Amino acid sequence: MVTRHSMSRRSFLRSTAAIGAVGAAKGLAVPALAQGGLPDPASILADISVPKYVREDYRTLYNMSGEPLWDPNKDWIRTVDWEQVRTELASTTVRFAIGAADTESAAEGLAPFEALSGITVELIPIPDDSFYDKAISEFISGNASFDALQFFSPWLGDFAAPGFLAPLDDFASKWGLPLDDFYDTYRLNYGFFNGTMYGIPFDCDIQMVHVRKGYMEELLGGEVDKVNSVPTYDELIRVSRELNNVAPGVAGVGLMAARGFWSTYTWEHIAAQAGMMLFDENWEPVFNGEEGMQGMEIIMALKENANEGHAGAGWPENRAAWLGGQVATNISWQDSGTQAMRPDQSQIVDDFVTIYEPRIAGGRFAPPNIAGSTSCVASSSQNPEGAFLMLAFLTTASIMAMNEANANGVAPGYRSVLENERLQAVSQPAKVWGESLDHAWCAPRLPGMFNMEQAIGNEINRAVVGQITAREALDNAAAAVREIMDDNGFYSNRPPVDYAAAAPGLYVGEGNALPF
Repeated sequence: MVTRHSMSRRSFLRSTAAIGAVGAAKGLAVPALAQGGLPDPASILADISVPKYVREDYRTLYNMSGEPLWDPNKDWIRTVDWEQVRTELASTTVRFAIGAADTESAAEGLAPFEALSGITVELIPIPDDSFYDKAISEFISGNASFDALQFFSPWLGDFAAPGFLAPLDDFASKWGLPLDDFYDTYRLNYGFFNGTMYGIPFDCDIQMVHVRKGYMEELLGGEVDKVNSVPTYDELIRVSRELNNVAPGVAGVGLMAARGFWSTYTWEHIAAQAGMMLFDENWEPVFNGEEGMQGMEIIMALKENANEGHAGAGWPENRAAWLGGQVATNISWQDSGTQAMRPDQSQIVDDFVTIYEPRIAGGRFAPPNIAGSTSCVASSSQNPEGAFLMLAFLTTASIMAMNEANANGVAPGYRSVLENERLQAVSQPAKVWGESLDHAWCAPRLPGMFNMEQAIGNEINRAVVGQITAREALDNAAAAVREIMDDNGFYSNRPPVDYAAAAPGLYVGEGNALPF
């Protein structure tokens, strides 16, 4: 059984500063301090660059010129006034909670921030498998040992509703954080809770559909059209059936249907295209209606052509099957496309295409923003402004763009990054990904949301393995979710989250023109 401690599709090790924000910066030289003072910010910023951050083999593979993969005019670290930061906050300390295995590499990656700001970062290592419980216990104590932390975004409601997180609106305004450069779905769902800013989006995910180029071209008799070759889920069912066993050991579709949130994520992905919403305006579960059932019916059809062991498959198993060439089509995250481009990670380089989300008749185009991570400051922080500045550094556009170029699975959420043609050249999904985000669907970040997605997925998995019907699965799940919502006070006179505050982030595509 999957526990909340192993919830993310990569361990906390894979979603913290070391592997993400600046872990790729090994070897970055920070200029020596001059006469006991701080170095010139321009000299430090010049080194936060493609030649210094992106792996040499990847730069060679894609003939990277060294030019930015982002817009320098929107890159926060290049627009903020570091001299003002130093005047106000130099010689202060920020305590940063991080997965224990990451401590050494994170310290190396944060050296440029310390040199730019004069702020010292003290890393607080926490075992990866107990991060949630450790954070909660320290929050409850009222005197957390850390000022800042990055965590799995579905926990945002658990941490924000009780008052454990510090509001960041004033800091974002004062220091000019480019919130308008974030896609709405990430800004609203990873940054805001109940109308107040508590986080800076960090690992900005979306689920997508990928297909093997060679198999599809043989089936189609021509090139893959990203819009029209697999325009609907009915067509994906047909394609996966025809490509099932197209070669020895190759299944028609990669499907994550393990117990818990893995099954939920796959179902949410598909059912969102039918128009499914999890709750109505009174926070009553409504996902067991017609739209939710359409998602279940499609999963039940796809599973007939799915990878062996799909009922126990989460992201690690799906990633291995996809990159190893064992599935002909795949429903997964965007990084399944970026990583498939890298010869050291993939056996299908140049033999895949990431397509626009297939549609469902009578539904909508609603690519799902699922999972991801956010960066927050503890309400008990002794240095909340310094913590905010450190997190703004870690999540700045240039560093996030170079994460994507390094294919490390930590995803940028900025328009100025995903729309950059140089970035698109090294990340095959980026153009479709960026153009899809103005229509994104997302589950609300509520207290208890992760537990609810666990409960939903347990029932879906029971249907996938034939223990119950699809209808029974969703009805059971709705009952379980309502109980969790009730326990969290959603049916009281003052629910912990105002539906009107959450609603804008649940589906951002209303009224937006399709990208195709």
